[in-house]
Amino acid sequence: MNDTELASLRGRVCVVTGANSGIGKEAVRGLARLDATVVMVCRDAGRGEAARAEIAAETGNDALELAVVDLASQHAIRDFTAGFQERHPAVHVLVNNAGIWSERRLLGPDGIELVWATNQLGYFLLTALLRDALKRGAPARVVNVASQLARDLDLEDVEFRRRSYSGISAYAQSKQANRLWTWALSRRLAGSGVTANAMHPGGVNTALFGKGGGLRSLLASFYMRFAGRTPQEGADTAVWLAASPALEGTTGAFWYRRREMPCRFRDQATEERLWELCERMTSSNAR
Repeated sequence: MNDTELASLRGRVCVVTGANSGIGKEAVRGLARLDATVVMVCRDAGRGEAARAEIAAETGNDALELAVVDLASQHAIRDFTAGFQERHPAVHVLVNNAGIWSERRLLGPDGIELVWATNQLGYFLLTALLRDALKRGAPARVVNVASQLARDLDLEDVEFRRRSYSGISAYAQSKQANRLWTWALSRRLAGSGVTANAMHPGGVNTALFGKGGGLRSLLASFYMRFAGRTPQEGADTAVWLAASPALEGTTGAFWYRRREMPCRFRDQATEERLWELCERMTSSNAR
């Protein structure tokens, strides 16, 4: 990571989800090296605290906070953001990174298919609830970790109630949604001083596939172990998007290896349908 291209983030509050391992952990490490105050949103308290202590000791940055949140639970997200904004009324960077892969169709705490609940609705609701804090922190940035593995989005059946469930399709549709939602978010943030960009980390050797269950996940995990990028390499573009002065005001773009990439998923009508669906599915009266 070339830190010479990045600005100091001293006094800036950054929130990173999925922060105890893989890309999220390395994003925290990169932001901590830039002297940011980093709130690490993790599902597991023990692994989260271990990561926090490790990064604090390595970087000398003690301004690292652990928040234990299951991002598949809308109640947990609402509880977290309510307490968080009492301590941090302004947010300067939000890195939406937490994601899962599952070879079996599982339901989350709210009865919503787990991959969709975590990978898309978690991004959507957390960002919506922190939107005012981001505006108070302007200039501020939202960085969404998406993927080139993106396809199969069916807005009529995002939970695979009618379709035959496939782990790769469930993951890929959530990553397509991440991009489409980013463009809709960028439009809504226009003029606020808050930017929103999506990025592809590359094929990274993380625990994502290994936790998915099934032969396909095991084979993908084995392949990434030898051919995948390191988590630090995968996180590099996310940290750059969060801290590069050259990107001030840049919004609504898709990035890989610090370069803007064309994105075939751009259709305003579909983006707006997705936004409306996510609003309905995250309404406090939805379930």
